[in-house]
Amino acid sequence: MHRDRSFGGFAWVLISTIILILVAGCGSSSGSNSTPVPITVTLQPSPILLPQDGSIVQAQITVTSTSETAQVSFVNLPAGVQETYSASDTNPSGAIKFTASNVAMAGTYTPTLTVNSAGQTKSTSFTLIIAPLVKVSNTVDTALGIAGKLKQFMATSFQIFQYTGDIFGTGATIAGREQELTNLGAQHNRMQVIAGGMPMVSNSGTAADWDFTILDTTAEPVLASGDHSPEFQIGTAPAWMCDSQGRLLVAAHAQDFAAYAANLVRYYNKGGFDVGAKHFQSPGNSPITWWGIFNEYNLNGLSASEYVTLYNATVPAMLAVDPTIKISALELSDFGLGTGGAGDPMQALPTFLAASNAGGVNAQVDVLSTHFYGTCNQNDSDAKLFDQVPVFVQNVDYFYKTLGRRPDLGQAQVWVTENNVNADFNDGTGKSTCNPGQAFVTDQRGTSAFFAAWRPFVFSQLGKVGNRALYHWEYAADKQYGEVNSASAPYLSYWVDRTLFNMFPSTPAAPGPDILTVNASGDTSSIETLATRSPDGTVRVMIVNRAVHALADNNGAGDPRTVIVDTSSFGTFASASVLTIDATTNVTNGPTGAGIAPAARILVTLNGYGTAFLSLTP
Repeated sequence: MHRDRSFGGFAWVLISTIILILVAGCGSSSGSNSTPVPITVTLQPSPILLPQDGSIVQAQITVTSTSETAQVSFVNLPAGVQETYSASDTNPSGAIKFTASNVAMAGTYTPTLTVNSAGQTKSTSFTLIIAPLVKVSNTVDTALGIAGKLKQFMATSFQIFQYTGDIFGTGATIAGREQELTNLGAQHNRMQVIAGGMPMVSNSGTAADWDFTILDTTAEPVLASGDHSPEFQIGTAPAWMCDSQGRLLVAAHAQDFAAYAANLVRYYNKGGFDVGAKHFQSPGNSPITWWGIFNEYNLNGLSASEYVTLYNATVPAMLAVDPTIKISALELSDFGLGTGGAGDPMQALPTFLAASNAGGVNAQVDVLSTHFYGTCNQNDSDAKLFDQVPVFVQNVDYFYKTLGRRPDLGQAQVWVTENNVNADFNDGTGKSTCNPGQAFVTDQRGTSAFFAAWRPFVFSQLGKVGNRALYHWEYAADKQYGEVNSASAPYLSYWVDRTLFNMFPSTPAAPGPDILTVNASGDTSSIETLATRSPDGTVRVMIVNRAVHALADNNGAGDPRTVIVDTSSFGTFASASVLTIDATTNVTNGPTGAGIAPAARILVTLNGYGTAFLSLTP
C-alpha cells in the first residue's frame, strides 16, 4: 500500500508539472495575440470659435488611453492660427489653446487633430470658425456721412412710355398695389417719362398736340402712394424736337423744350393750361416738387455744353411757373472715372460746374444726380460686381469735390437716382445691348440672395461718403431689375430695400441716425459693417456677408461668415433682436426678426450671401 501511494504522489507531481507548462504555454500564446484597448479622442467645444484679435480660446481634449502621455498634432490649420497642447499631470487629456492673428482668413474650416498614445493613432476632424471682431464705439464718426449723420433715403423708379402698361392694375387692385408701394417706405419715387409716355405728341397748336393718357395711368397711383412727392424726370424731348435718330436739337429747340417743361409744371402744380380751347390739368391733388432735367444726356446725343444750354433755358422757365420746385441736374450715366470716355464724370462736371460767367450753369441746382450699375455684362463674376462698389464711391466723392468749386451751389446734394446690378437689356432681337453679338441673358442677381448682400453693401458705402438718395431701378419689372413683378408679387429685392428704409430711416422730419465709429480686427475684406444710433438711443449694426465661395462664381451662394459684434462700450441694453435677409427669406411675407439675449459680445452668422440687422434697445 505504501508503494502504491508513493507512485501516486509521483504521478500527481508529474501531471501537475505538465499542466503548469501547458497553462504557461497557453498564457504566452494568448498574450502575443491580444488586441489593446483602443484610444478615444474628443475635442470640445464644437465648433471652436476663434476671434481674430489674438485672444486665446481654450478647447478641452479628452483622451482615453493606457498611457499617461500623448503626442498631439494638427493638419490643415489655417495660416495665422497657433495652437498649444497642455496635458494633465496624470493622463493625456488636457487643454489646447488656440489664437488667430489678423492675417488669418475669416471663414469656416475643418482641420484634423491626430493623437498618438500607447502605440496607437487616432484622428478626428473638427470645425474651426475664424471670426472677425467688430467693436462698435459709443462715439460718432464725424468723418462719415454728412458730419456724422446717415442722411441717405431709399427710393424706387418707374419708366413711363408706350409699353409700360397698367403697373397698378385696374379697379380694386389699384389700392392694394398703391399700399404695397407705400409700405416700401420709399421717398420721392422717380417717374422717368420717355418716348411714347411724353404727353406732347405734336406741335400743331391744337388740343391734339397733348395726350396725358399713358402718363396718368402710372403717375396718378404714384402720386397717391408713399410720400405723395415723386420726382418727375423729363427723360427726353417730344419727337418733333428731335432729329431722325431721336437726338434733341438743342440749338433749334432749347426754348421749345423749356416751354414744354413749364406746361408740365402748370399741369401738376398750377391748375393746368389751355391749348386749342381745351384745358389740361392733373386729375390728382398732389403737386410735384421735384423735377429732373433730361436723362443720361451723355448717352443720348448731347454734349456737355449742349446740356448746360438746355438746363439754363429750361429751369428758369419752370421756376417762373412755380418758384417752390426743386431741380435735379445731370442724371448722368456714370462709369469709368478718369478714363475720358462717355461715362466719365470728369468729362461732364467741369463743364456744368464751370463759373456761370465762363459757360457753366447759371440756374438753380438742388441735386446732382448720377447712376450706378455694377456691370453691363452678365458674364461678370460676383466678385467683380462687389469690387465695383468701392470704386464707384470715388465717383460720388468726385461729385462733392467738384461741387466745392461753386460756393453758390454749396447746398446741392448728390443723389444716385438709378442703381442695380446690371444695366444691360434686350435690344429687341434677343441680343445684348451692351455686348453686341452676345445673346441677352436676364441677370438673376437683381433678385437673388446675391442682391441681399450687394444692395446693403452699396447702401453702406455710399451713405458713408455722403450720398443723400439711393434709387432702385426699377420697381415693377423682371428678375434682373424689379422689386415686384408684373402681378405686383414681391421679389427678394423688395424686402431688402424695405428693410434698409425701416432700419435706417432718413426723412425731412428726422434726417437720419448718427454713424458710429467701428473698429474691426481681422479679415474684414468680405464683410461690410454699418453701425448707427437713433435719437431714441437704439443702436443698429448691419453686417453684410459678401464672401464669394469661388472667384468664378456668377450668382453663387456665397461663403459662410460668423462675425463677433462687441458693444461693450455702451454698457447694458434692455433688449436685442436680429433680422436676417438671405436665400432662406420668405419672398411672400418677408423677413422676420427674432429676439436674442443682450450681451457684450454677440455672434452674427450668415450661411452665405446676405445681411443681418442687429438692433439693441436701451
